[in-house]
Amino acid sequence: MRFLPAALVATVALLFAPAASALEILPYSAEALASARAAGAPVALHFHSQWCATCKMQTKAFEAMCSEPGLDITLLVVDFDEERELKREFRVPVSGVVIVLRGSVERARLNSVVDPKELRAALRSAL
Repeated sequence: MRFLPAALVATVALLFAPAASALEILPYSAEALASARAAGAPVALHFHSQWCATCKMQTKAFEAMCSEPGLDITLLVVDFDEERELKREFRVPVSGVVIVLRGSVERARLNSVVDPKELRAALRSAL
């Protein structure tokens, strides 16, 4: 009987191991937000505009975080130009705002922050 090299065994094990929790980025929906709030789950709102340079930098930073294990939170991308009622509810005057919630409790709010360390820390505040 031949033995498989340890590296091959480890690779196969990783392929079939359950995925670690990581940041999930989804388009905003009222249902997704209501569900997260009702469950007391961590959720973040990214008030985003297509024309916003800050928003684009924030998006790059968030996308890079998707592969980080242990960042078990959903980021809902809110269309700043369309979701007027939500902007009023959360008092968001400009795009590039990130609000982090645990259930209905606001844990962090960042205005135009693009530093990945600060964005990550805000997301972790709800975990």
